Amino acid sequence: MNVNVQNAPQHTHLEKDPDWWRGAVIYQIYPRSFQDSNGDGIGDLLGIVGRIPYIASLGVDAIWISPFFTSPMKDFGYDVSDYCDVDPMFGSLADFDAVIEAAHMWGLKVMIDLVLSHTSDEHPWFVESRASRDNKRADWYVWADAKPDGTPPNNWLSIFGGSAWQWDGARLQYYMHNFLTSQPDLNFHNEEVQQALLGVAKFWLDRGVDGFRLDTINFYTHDAKLRDNPPLRPEERQAKIAPAVNPYTWQNHLYDKSRPENLEFLKRLRAVMKPYNAAAVGEVGDDQRGLEILGEYTRGDDAMHMCYAFELLSGSTPTAEYVAQVMRDIERVAGDGWACWAYSNHDVERHVSRWNLSPAAARGFVTLMMCLKGSACIYQGEELGLPEADIAFEDLQDPYGIEFWPDFKGRDGCRTPMVWDSHEALGGFTPGGRPWLPVPAEHLGLAVDAAEEDPGALIHHYRRAIAFRHTHQALKYGSIEDIAVDGTVLSFRRRTETEDVFFAMNMGEEPVTIAPPEGDWMAVGAELNAAHPRLEGQIYLAHWQPSILLQRFEDEAA
Repeated sequence: MNVNVQNAPQHTHLEKDPDWWRGAVIYQIYPRSFQDSNGDGIGDLLGIVGRIPYIASLGVDAIWISPFFTSPMKDFGYDVSDYCDVDPMFGSLADFDAVIEAAHMWGLKVMIDLVLSHTSDEHPWFVESRASRDNKRADWYVWADAKPDGTPPNNWLSIFGGSAWQWDGARLQYYMHNFLTSQPDLNFHNEEVQQALLGVAKFWLDRGVDGFRLDTINFYTHDAKLRDNPPLRPEERQAKIAPAVNPYTWQNHLYDKSRPENLEFLKRLRAVMKPYNAAAVGEVGDDQRGLEILGEYTRGDDAMHMCYAFELLSGSTPTAEYVAQVMRDIERVAGDGWACWAYSNHDVERHVSRWNLSPAAARGFVTLMMCLKGSACIYQGEELGLPEADIAFEDLQDPYGIEFWPDFKGRDGCRTPMVWDSHEALGGFTPGGRPWLPVPAEHLGLAVDAAEEDPGALIHHYRRAIAFRHTHQALKYGSIEDIAVDGTVLSFRRRTETEDVFFAMNMGEEPVTIAPPEGDWMAVGAELNAAHPRLEGQIYLAHWQPSILLQRFEDEAA
């Protein structure tokens, strides 16, 4: 599969605007499931190369590629055994170079997923570290002695279940793992560890990447005193980053993550990125303090460029009041920072199913995302309206789902192969191999080829909404003001010195009428089914219908 070079825009170089990431729309690729080019049933880098023109056709600014590094794949690439090479199942470094070249040719930035908080237990660093207590990497991971009774050093828990400590018979000590036992945590209190990881970032920047998605950004540093986490009362427990069946949600995670030392490392990482005009989006996972940490980590110009929290990856369908409260909260705790919003990703149930969305609601949420303050992430297949797949237990690959089945079925339902061709049994994902996860039959009718031929398909709305966002600077860079809720109607304004955009949307099932704001407004967004004011001055909004009004001003600076 080859990129059509003749039809590609001739981008000899990408803009070096250091703020390219503000308001950007980023398309997440889960490489195992995007496109298989060689018939082994697993997506790969050359498969991505062949689909770059499709991604560019959506109008997005960048791609984020989930891990493709050398790995034993116990957590599907989030357990890295070599940070500076490509796992053979995905291809080679030369294939990655081809991804960079193709993406840049089509005007797309490339962001890759760096997993810095932990490695695989097969990484040479850990193999050496566990060999003795006095080798040169003995302190590169979080080791601790047992309590006198042989139990773990403290009460810290793993997100994947059980204690966050695993006994090692060679060192006669416990090592810390926030995730699988095969994912030991690196010791960020060690300066050599920090230097090595900064070197990893520079390796990929020198290779041409434009930025990073940083996995579990607030898990980097642990409390050096290994203090116990305090318990939470049952009414305080939330299940944003771990399922409710996991007792991880029973603790207030004060000491195993979100430590103040994290910020110092992030500032060093940003300094490495600055000469390249690269940008990073950090994943902030914290049930109690998600937005506060987002504010801490993105405030100013020396920490992270942007972070995303889990508020719009929520289990319950967001209401107008909920979205308004999230926006108010983020302005309160992170008004000087920058958020990156997502409805779906590789770790949560697809939002069309999670929120049980009607076609009108699905379109409405797309329009809303493209009008919110912040940047946006789209997960592969959401532009097709793919629902969550129901994976049988015998087909499960995700260790998280296997551990907590059937109360929590894991993440495989959102990781099934992308569907390209509705006429092929495997959706055009693979030229002949057995896919690593089944291709759901119900996805075939939503494949790219069928969607392209259907004027009413969701993909066309995504394209129109993304293009609309890029047309209006206020939607990319502007402030958010006058956040309000009236019944089921959410409204706010996005403003720059030259534009003022009023947005309102009926997030309910019954039609409503609203009064437009005072001023000389022009109705825009007809391509997004945005309602126009009636002659009597009122705006009629059907269910999940937006109204978008615009005022433009003279640029005084010009």
